[in-house]
Parts: sequence; structure tokens; C-alpha cells
Amino acid sequence: MNSDVKGVLLVKRIQPGTDGSLEELEELSHSAGYEVLGEVTQVRTPDKAFAVGRGKAEEIAALVQELKPEKVVFDEKLNAVQIYNLSKLCRVEVIDRFNLILEIFASRARTREAKLQVELASLIYERPKARMKVTLAKRGEQPGFKGLGRYQADIYESEITGRIAKIEAELDVIRKRQHETRKQRKEKGFDLVALAGYTNAGKSTLMNALVGETVVAKDQLFTTLVPTTRSLQIGQRKTLLTDTVGFIKNLPHFMVEAFRSTLEEIYLADVIILVVDVSEPPEALVDKLVTCHDTMWDEIGPVPVITALNKSDLITEEELEERKQAIVHLAPHPVVISARTGEGLDELKQKIGKYLPKWTSSEVVLPRTVEGLSMLSQLYDEAIVHHVDYSDSTIKVNLEARESVLRRLGKRLDSPAINP
Repeated sequence: MNSDVKGVLLVKRIQPGTDGSLEELEELSHSAGYEVLGEVTQVRTPDKAFAVGRGKAEEIAALVQELKPEKVVFDEKLNAVQIYNLSKLCRVEVIDRFNLILEIFASRARTREAKLQVELASLIYERPKARMKVTLAKRGEQPGFKGLGRYQADIYESEITGRIAKIEAELDVIRKRQHETRKQRKEKGFDLVALAGYTNAGKSTLMNALVGETVVAKDQLFTTLVPTTRSLQIGQRKTLLTDTVGFIKNLPHFMVEAFRSTLEEIYLADVIILVVDVSEPPEALVDKLVTCHDTMWDEIGPVPVITALNKSDLITEEELEERKQAIVHLAPHPVVISARTGEGLDELKQKIGKYLPKWTSSEVVLPRTVEGLSMLSQLYDEAIVHHVDYSDSTIKVNLEARESVLRRLGKRLDSPAINP
């Protein structure tokens, strides 16, 4: 093992009759900067003391002595007692899947908003364990049992709750500011399009392909933590395309809530592009699409969803048809694309244009004055101007625009000079 890379031992307790793959936990570990030194699985119902059986826990402890990992990572949620018992037995830090995800988020967080969201998720996750951790820590410090992280062992649940309240209040201010920004963008004639999907489905690569710019796109989970927005012209319509944080299965409700201000870029969009890695096996595709639907469907209302079947260049036509049939009920308005080769991007843009909110066709009469010419210039920015007819005293404009743009123009004119 490279001495500069930290190693981990992965453990998965497999509920009888469920998937036993550790592939996603491996990807999460690599994204967090760890090298996987070994893997342990066991098919059984959960054990209250160790999650796995006592014998398997002792086997894990023996592997720790042999492989010398930095941490042991469990694929399931562990409670405080299980973490304490496993840490005491293994003599290294024991974490679960959600601690690992939070590590990745923390390493990707660059803005104040992102850092607050990560801290909030961490505190909410730790709060139910706080009192038990304090009690257990008083029995004697164990390697890897670090209580509340940056909070000392004598910090009680009430102080964690107080910090949570402060973070939520600050994030609420950020959400209100973002809401006002979205409102102003729409009033200026921009439609909002959001890229959503399972992590590592190729959203950032697709964004680069659509807008012709470069945002970070790596073969890692959670490359995008803070939304990135770029301008995208769809026909005569101006849109703002936003790349968002990827979904992942079994993401707890508290983590979804902690990242609400980020996810609202999806929830409040005019059109959502659900990006899918169609090169994956049909079973994995179905599983990941179900996760995407579970995460966003109750929040988005009647917003149209276009499913971008990405990475189609990696499979044959027969494999593509097999996958399309497998997800037919989970993939609304599908378009086959490859962000890498550019295949299908023109069709995707056409479909986006089809599902953008309908604008109102109107005839506007402006005064032929300096102010009227200023209004006309603004209409060119915020609407689709089809025809302009000048007379000695007026400017007659045929256009399409959002209702909000027409209402604001009507107030400026202070007259019923707008005819549908």
C-alpha cells in the first residue's frame, strides 16, 4: 500500500435475500481518498452489540491486526453501542456508510453554505447518539472512539441542538436569498433547467457538453457538491442550466433535509433533466432510478422531467434496448445521449425546448420616447420579440414572454397597453 494513502477494511452485513455487493462502498471509499485493504461480509439479521455476529466481529478484529487499516467502514448505520463495542474490539476507528459520505462532503465543501450543510448533517446524525457516547466515553477512551468529533465528550445534547438551530437559521437566510435570485432570474426571462441524477451518472460532463464550458468532471462520487449554473440557449429562449449534487441510495431523511437549499435548485426548476448511466446493468439502473424518484418526486410537483440516457456509446444497440425496456416506467420522456461523443444532444435540446413553460403571446404598445426605447431594449433581453412597428408616437411590439414580465411592463406603462 502507498504510505501516503490511508487504508480501510470494508464490512457489510447482508440482510437475507438482499444484494450483497460492496461495489458502491468501494467507490465511496476511493472518493474519500482511502485504499480498500480487505472486505468482510456476513448474511444474517442485525446483532444489537456488533451489527454482525460476535464471531464475525472477532474475525474483523484479527484482520485489522493483519492489514493495519486506518478505519473499519460498515455499509449500514451503526448506533453508539455498536461503534463502541467494535472500536474496543478492533482497536481502530469504526465508522459507517453515512460517516464516510459526510467525510467526502466535508472534503468537497468550499463555500460557506456547503460547509454549514455538512456540519448540520453531521450534528443531526450524531445528536441521537450524544448522551450514549458521553456515557460510554466515561468508561475509558477507546482507539477510534472520538465521541462527538470537534465537540468534547462532556458536551451534552442540548448544546448540539443549540448549534443545529443556529446553522438552520443561517441556512434559512441563504435559502431566502437563493429564492429571491431565482425569482429575479425568471423575471428577466430566464428559464431554470436542473441536472439531477444518481452520483457519477455524468451530469457534470453533460453540462460541459451542453454549454461548452468546463466544470469539474471526475470519475468519482459527489464531484459536484455546490450547484454550478451556466447560461444555455434553447432556440430563442434563454435558460440557466444548473448542475446539482448527486443522489445515492439509502440517504437518510436528515441528510436530504440538511442539503435542502442545494436540492431546491432541482425542486424549483422549470424543467428537470434526470441523467442516467445507461451502460450499467438493468438491475442497477432500476435500483438507482428508484432512489432518484424517492429523493425528489414528492418535492417537484408537476415539473416536467426528461430522462437523459447517458453513456450510450459504451453499450450495443441490443443492450440499450434491453435497458430501455427495463426502465420504461421509471424514465419519463427518454432521450438517448452520450455527453462524451455529443450523440443525442441536439435532440435533448429540442426536448428541453418542448417542455419549457409556455409563454404568452402579446402585443405591447410603448411610447416612442427614451423610456419607451429603454423598455424595448429590455424586452429584447427578457422576451422573444417577433416584430416591431414604429409610428410617430408609439412602438408596437409583437412578442412572447412570461406573465411576470408582462405584468411588470404593464405596471411601468401604467395603462392597459398590453393585448393578448
